Amino acid sequence: MRLSLEEAEKLVNKLNFRHADNTIVAVIQDSKTREVLTVGFMNREALLKTLTTGYLHLWSTSRKKLWLKGETSGNIQIVVDVKVDCDADAVLVLVRPVGPICHTGNFSCFYRGLMELETGD
Repeated sequence: MRLSLEEAEKLVNKLNFRHADNTIVAVIQDSKTREVLTVGFMNREALLKTLTTGYLHLWSTSRKKLWLKGETSGNIQIVVDVKVDCDADAVLVLVRPVGPICHTGNFSCFYRGLMELETGD
């Protein structure tokens, strides 16, 4: 999925970014398996880059920096489609993963059960 900058700006301007940090929640899902891979944040720039390049970009709230997912690992995420929730304050990004998405090397960031936090596994 790749849009022109003009098309992307029109759509981005219709979203409700959170006032505190000007971001929206981005749920990233495998387009084939529908498995949730990760959850992150996007500011306007990250969403515009995602829509115009066809590659997943996120906003790091801790580093205050835009980043291309897979920039250093090579595990880029190719955008297939983007859906918007009913309040227009979150997006679901359907991707075709090129390798694992998690920095731990796991395919998904959701590889642990809640009880594993208790045991430290």
